[in-house]
Amino acid sequence: MTSEPLGEPPTTVRDPHAIVEGQLDHYRDALLRKLDPLPETDRVRSRVPSGWTPLGLLKHLTAVERRWLEWGFLGVQVDDPWGDQQPGTEGWFVADDESYAVLRERFEERVARSREITAAASLDDVAALGGRFEADPPNLAWILLHLVQEYARHVGHLDIAVEIAHGDVGE
Repeated sequence: MTSEPLGEPPTTVRDPHAIVEGQLDHYRDALLRKLDPLPETDRVRSRVPSGWTPLGLLKHLTAVERRWLEWGFLGVQVDDPWGDQQPGTEGWFVADDESYAVLRERFEERVARSREITAAASLDDVAALGGRFEADPPNLAWILLHLVQEYARHVGHLDIAVEIAHGDVGE
């Protein structure tokens, strides 16, 4: 990711694939720009009744990319696709040895893999059966738009946690 804020794609971009990829990259970048300046104590601290933490959010979005693109779109069998969740609950889980540096690196690696997957496909390509989907799989356009809305929602949640932590949500 870049140190300069990565804005939305310009309104002059006409290729739908480039538009949706650009929007997704915009939110990926925003996630890290909001997490990077937080002190570690604020990354692991929950400020909401559900108990999620900014670090848990990073791990969750890493898993979301894997679930939707590797396991979902490609149909690859993956170990523990729900590994971001606390066993027996729907809550996010971060292990004691999963620091911000470790999870940030995993996120960047996952994003790079996601970009490889989507660059090699058309928006009209339909997800493979046998991974996440057993019937009626969506096409890549649907999956990418789902990812954009997932990031938009969670980066908005992160804005609240960051604002409570130190008052400035940044860009």
